[in-house]
Amino acid sequence: MNTGYGRDLDLNLLRVFAVVADTGSVTAAASRLYLTQPAVSAALRRLTATIGAPLFVRRGRGLELTGRGKRLHAALVPHLRAIVDAALSEPQWSPATSDRTLRLGLSDVAELWLLPALLRVLAREAPRMSVVAVPVQFRTVASALAGGLDAAVTVADELPATVRRQPLLCGGFVCLFDPRHTRLRRTLTADEYFALDHVIVSYNGDLRGIVEDVVQRSRTVRCSVSTFASLGALLDGSGLVATVPLLVAAHLRETRKHLATRPLPFELEGTPTELLWPSSADDDAACRFVRDKIVDISQLTISKLASAS
Repeated sequence: MNTGYGRDLDLNLLRVFAVVADTGSVTAAASRLYLTQPAVSAALRRLTATIGAPLFVRRGRGLELTGRGKRLHAALVPHLRAIVDAALSEPQWSPATSDRTLRLGLSDVAELWLLPALLRVLAREAPRMSVVAVPVQFRTVASALAGGLDAAVTVADELPATVRRQPLLCGGFVCLFDPRHTRLRRTLTADEYFALDHVIVSYNGDLRGIVEDVVQRSRTVRCSVSTFASLGALLDGSGLVATVPLLVAAHLRETRKHLATRPLPFELEGTPTELLWPSSADDDAACRFVRDKIVDISQLTISKLASAS
């Protein structure tokens, strides 16, 4: 509290005072405030005691402001009106003029397919807004959201009830490789797949990935990296293969068109990528705007993947 609040004044008393001053009657003020007459009278006594001067005098059946009361009323009414307006008016927000900076938690996959498209949308519709992209994954996203993220896009397990979640997309996996160095048939058998040399993305920093967890069979892993960002460079010009989400394969092939894909010889579905945000940001106009754009981009991405398949 700063010194402006140092006199221990109950601000509710000022509202009672203003209504009594407007109506000139304790009875009428009590009806308007949905209080009893004794409660209104007690409030006026407390306010008078705090200020140290009478605020009303009896005039017939009603009340009239004293000189001290008139000065208080004149100074108080504009502030009360401003407070009510601030509480009840709809906030005005425009993406074209907003200079908000939003903190978005993105998995390495989301950073590939979502962030470039989102920045292009913001450049057109909200050119003064900025984004701080923070790396997250399923193990860290809950604590990152609790730490102040405006939203996150990743896969997630159990989350607190205060986190909202909306599924965005769920694609399968493909085998990505450089056909100039690795020749693969159109339809791979499981034995052919497991005989290849693999590069994997492991958040645990080991040689085990989703294939080992789902298929319960080990690959020959020559390299393990922590993100998908370097896979294109690792596959380009090598005999390695990578098992990646369809989204990642599509993104990498945009810049390395000579890379090719093959269907996997077994079923492997990924966990849905979700849009996550704290419930406290439900009514934040800037956050809602960006969330809507993320949903639009994900739907467009799904359409592109469907037409390419």
